[in-house]
Amino acid sequence: MDLGLTGRWALVCAASKGLGRGCAEALVGEGVNVVITARGEADLLAATTALRAVNPAVEVRTVVGDIATDAGRQAALAACPQVDILINNAGGPPPGDFRDWGREQWLAALEANMLTPIELIKATVDGMAARGFGRIVNITSGAVKAPIDMLGLSNGARSGLTGFVAGVARQPRLAAANVTINNLLPGAFDTDRLRKTMAAGAAKAGQPVDEIAARRRATIPAQRFGTAAEFGAICAMLCSAQAGYLTGQNILLDGGSYPGTF
Repeated sequence: MDLGLTGRWALVCAASKGLGRGCAEALVGEGVNVVITARGEADLLAATTALRAVNPAVEVRTVVGDIATDAGRQAALAACPQVDILINNAGGPPPGDFRDWGREQWLAALEANMLTPIELIKATVDGMAARGFGRIVNITSGAVKAPIDMLGLSNGARSGLTGFVAGVARQPRLAAANVTINNLLPGAFDTDRLRKTMAAGAAKAGQPVDEIAARRRATIPAQRFGTAAEFGAICAMLCSAQAGYLTGQNILLDGGSYPGTF
């Protein structure tokens, strides 16, 4: 299926690796020009080379910086001629015990995983509406639906973003202008984030990481961790021309792990 995205411009945050890169690769494969951001220059340049190899016909621009800062956001926005597609993504806050977190840790989590996406939405959504096309996908977490105790910072910040999106996405001046805002909620995907979380759990339990990983896989009906490529494919579908009637939704990608009906 032709997703109708050829020639569009996308800003993909935290796209040097993991789920962000998976989204960028899928969009590039559909003929989308991309601006990708990340803090690590070496990983970002490696991702750029790989993306250009996926589709030499598109333009790939890079911005090294922290998207959770005003300077990082302004640089990323300035590099994109127009933002038709916005993929909000940022590294999750560290796991731990809520008793150990102070105001500074909470503010950092809120800045990266709630306030930064809101600022980028605010900066781009009116232009999208004026042009009659816009797709915003926020990469959040399956923990929004099924909170994980050691990820309290993420649970709180991402749930705040989810509530904000639920209201904004349903504004008629956006939805009627073919601008959609949806959230993608990953479960256990084979990324650095998952490996760090499992390492922390293994250290806490005094057990080998391989055992922790095997037990985690066994709890997933699919009996495996997800891949960045399949996550990116779903992201591209949400950004497609055909997805204009889908907005304000939380799409859970977790291999069947969530046990609820709704």
